[in-house]
Amino acid sequence: MAAGARAAGPSPTGSPRHAPGPLRLGAGPKAPLLAANLKWLFTELPFERRFEAAAAAGFAGVEYAAPYPYPPTRLRALLGDAGLRQVLINSPAGEPGSPERSGVACHPGRATDFRAGIERGLEYATELGAGLLHVLAGIVPQDVSGERAFATYVTNIAWAAERAHGTGVRLVIEAQNGRDAPGYFLGAQARAAAVAEAVGRDRVGLLLDLYHAQVAEGDLIRTLRTHLPYAAHLQIADPPDRTEPGTGEIRWPRVAAALREAGYEGWIGCEYAPVEGTVPGLGWVAEVAESAEVTP
Repeated sequence: MAAGARAAGPSPTGSPRHAPGPLRLGAGPKAPLLAANLKWLFTELPFERRFEAAAAAGFAGVEYAAPYPYPPTRLRALLGDAGLRQVLINSPAGEPGSPERSGVACHPGRATDFRAGIERGLEYATELGAGLLHVLAGIVPQDVSGERAFATYVTNIAWAAERAHGTGVRLVIEAQNGRDAPGYFLGAQARAAAVAEAVGRDRVGLLLDLYHAQVAEGDLIRTLRTHLPYAAHLQIADPPDRTEPGTGEIRWPRVAAALREAGYEGWIGCEYAPVEGTVPGLGWVAEVAESAEVTP
């Protein structure tokens, strides 16, 4: 699908045009399943109505950063009523604009707060049946050296991985680009992969966000091939504006083909801002599937 192409519109019934069955990135029953990120998609609706809308659009799973304003029992009911799986949640973070807005994992002297956040995140993840907890790295405080921040972060992640062991929840960590997340501790895929390797890939995987990877590093297919062995989850959006695939610079059929070649069968979170509404923008799914079948 060419960059800048507009997705196909909805059918006369109001549903997106896509192949029968759950939405996937690519063609065939082994193509990775797509999860709707309910912070970004279906924002035309109140949060609690987004579950039903995601299921109606063909999603089999959902993810969102912060379940904490809602009791787990309420979220479980929404998932069950819609027939959806909770794929991923984030660890707790501070208020927007606060020093803790992206977590405190790299903040020296905040181990107690970090551990309390992990306990709460694991509680919610297990209650919701989410197999993945994204542990936010944090923004490096101005008065803290890179070396001290790194030592603090690795110590905290190792503790969290040990705490999560046996719960059925795997931790994931994510590199974010410096344009959208200035000062974020994990700014490169290689650094995140090194942490996962040090702590243990069976306990800590990468949340490999292809939007962040393209903005920060480019050469996306090579980056994908290099770091996919560490990845437990993927997220997608199209640069430069973080909109749906097909509206930016990434060749998504080629991405789908690379995932097929690598045998990736995990989930892919749709973490993008639709240009003209969620459902009208979902035509890209069928377009990528059709193109991926013939992409060499």
